Amino acid sequence: MKASNLIEQAKGQVAQLTGLKPETVSSLSRDGDEQWIVQVEALELTRVPRTMDVLGTYEVTLSDDGELVGFRRTRRYHRASTEDVG
Repeated sequence: MKASNLIEQAKGQVAQLTGLKPETVSSLSRDGDEQWIVQVEALELTRVPRTMDVLGTYEVTLSDDGELVGFRRTRRYHRASTEDVG
């Protein structure tokens, strides 16, 4: 499956499972030979000003054919946060 299709599949899974709107994908990586890990950033809470919005990072694990294998939220942060967690 093409990377763009995997990304769209991961974003769709986040939207479907959480009801949240995915904003961007921060990473796509291979986990071994048969799985893909996609990090999707989604808006969790809208605040004023927008810099105080709360976003979540969701890790979506997909098989080579795009089937959901795993799903979890790995981080919550304010939009204006400049900390790089990792």
